Amino acid sequence: MTIAFTFPGQGSQQVGMGAELAEAYASAREVFEAVDDALAQRLSAIMWNGPEDELTLTENAQPALMAVSLAVTRVLVGDKGIELGKAVRFVAGHSLGEYSALAAAGSIALADTARLLKTRGQAMQAAVPVGEGAMAALLGAELEDAKRLAKDASNGEVCEAANDNAPGQIVISGAAAAVGRAVEMAADYGARRAVLLPVSAPFHCSLMQPAAQVMAEALNEVQISSPAVPLVANVTAGEVTDPGEIRERLVQQVTGMVRWRESVGYMVEKGVGSLYEIGAGRVLTGLARRIERDLNAKSVGTPEEIDAAVEALETK
Repeated sequence: MTIAFTFPGQGSQQVGMGAELAEAYASAREVFEAVDDALAQRLSAIMWNGPEDELTLTENAQPALMAVSLAVTRVLVGDKGIELGKAVRFVAGHSLGEYSALAAAGSIALADTARLLKTRGQAMQAAVPVGEGAMAALLGAELEDAKRLAKDASNGEVCEAANDNAPGQIVISGAAAAVGRAVEMAADYGARRAVLLPVSAPFHCSLMQPAAQVMAEALNEVQISSPAVPLVANVTAGEVTDPGEIRERLVQQVTGMVRWRESVGYMVEKGVGSLYEIGAGRVLTGLARRIERDLNAKSVGTPEEIDAAVEALETK
């Protein structure tokens, strides 16, 4: 059965993540040390010991989640001998996870990825003052209804579909007042429930344009190579391998909608039957099963889960 590796986004972080990996594998420790060195910051100490509010800061959460994903990848590839080109057909990541996916596939160096994500987190936070933007999850609503709701609630302000995560799970993003109106109106547009999300900025909407400009400049300073396996990009839900196009997609992704449901669907159409979520949490594993019930979706973030994944991969 064909396999793809997926990489989680912000919200999957938790204090203690990666500590077991660092204890069990020298290669994982090396990843965390390399990220600390690249950022000139003891990020690993925050990851393992908290405080939680410091880990949750966008500029810390983004490189921290990448570090865990890359530690798992390094163990799978370096210690366990799994070859991405042979064992894995695609990589894909949810929002910041796209950077993790590219680093895992050898497209962007680990240190560069860490610095890019630190910059990305800072730029996204700086783009909109705290309190002026918001995001909300629309549960039970479909994408076209969510887009209509966002438009009708905007009243001249930004309100847009930000994440198409799975059937019945759409996230909208924009000005706080507009998103608030959308939450109040959501039941009339097919949503079973509308929930404001505990985020510090309105990600993946046009209010993030200043951050997109920052990332365009930052990405121009970094070498990007063709990945070992194709990336399924958030903004197109299609595969990409050309370094120039990868750079463009990463810039577009800051303001563009994360087309996760379509991305998973694309991989299934191409024969993928198993999705392995590489890193912290189980968010993408849960979404995979909602998108395609027959998908074999597994989380790979602990030493035990790594052993189980290797056993499964070796029997393919």
